[in-house]
Amino acid sequence: MVDRYGDLRRRLTRRLGSADWADDALQDTYVRLNGSEVVGEVRNPVAYLLRAAFNNALNLRRAETRRLSADEVDALLHIADDAPDVLRIIEGRSDIERLKRIMTELTPRQREILLAARVDGLSRHEIADRLGISVSLVEKELRRAQEFCMLRFQQKTPR
Repeated sequence: MVDRYGDLRRRLTRRLGSADWADDALQDTYVRLNGSEVVGEVRNPVAYLLRAAFNNALNLRRAETRRLSADEVDALLHIADDAPDVLRIIEGRSDIERLKRIMTELTPRQREILLAARVDGLSRHEIADRLGISVSLVEKELRRAQEFCMLRFQQKTPR
């Protein structure tokens, strides 16, 4: 391999399109073959070395494509943490409890329509069928319930 290094490098550079890749592949091939025992006779040592180096280059390229670049790692390290902090969790729970209290001020039908639409995800038609009322009435009651909750929630002090 040492005697034919220049020829191997030139041929491998042509196949790989990069002298750096050829150098890396030849170095890796030398390290791998240097300490290993030959099992059987190699008829064409140059072709054998060229093929081994080419396969090593392909393996190095595959490994390289699996690794993140320095820019990709840097970008990952600077991703903002979207998880809510403790204060946001407490505020969210407080808002939920406040909304539950506000919803107790709705009429039972408005509360049922609001929960069916917003929590259960039912359509206006499904709610109307469930309650035995018109779709138009469902829409009116839902609008009233949402507006009431929004107005009450925007007030600074609860009643």
